[in-house]
Amino acid sequence: MAELNGKVVLITGAGKGIGRRLAEELAARGAFVAVNDISPLNVEELAAGIHARGGNAKAYVEDVAKKVGAQTVIKNVEDDFGTIDILINHAAVEPHVSLLAMDEWDWHRTLDVNLTGAFLMLQSAGRVMKSKGKGVILNLVAGTADGSGKEAGAYFVSKAGLAELSRRADAELSPHGVRVHAATSFEEAVQILEDA
Repeated sequence: MAELNGKVVLITGAGKGIGRRLAEELAARGAFVAVNDISPLNVEELAAGIHARGGNAKAYVEDVAKKVGAQTVIKNVEDDFGTIDILINHAAVEPHVSLLAMDEWDWHRTLDVNLTGAFLMLQSAGRVMKSKGKGVILNLVAGTADGSGKEAGAYFVSKAGLAELSRRADAELSPHGVRVHAATSFEEAVQILEDA
């Protein structure tokens, strides 16, 4: 990951958590960081903080769980930076309600953000990367290692699906120079990017 100068990294759900930490870390290592979130407050503050420390970042406010939002982010990052070298799918929701008590809207929103959003971003960015014969896609499946979260069944189901999506996408895209990985922690994500 030392060779990040000039690399363009797009991170969804970058306003908080591991996505925010990765944005700060990668920017400190010289990457151009495109940070996305559905809410402008945290992600715009993140981009401003990166700039204040001498890094390069731009905020993109879109709902990547919607096809139009995902495609808009990809297009705008390409327009602004010329390419996308690394995509990190971090956007996620984690409702804390039991499966028996969960309403259908919360179930669908969890799958839409955590799994469908990652699929839509992977698909759009994957096409860009495949056309140039290289790229890295990293899906954050944090929390799935121990499965100990109480009343977060929908979250774990969605993240298990994302882990399998990562395996299937890597099998399809690696022959074209695009690697797809899943990481369960900040440290594992950094290690994957260092080895990529």
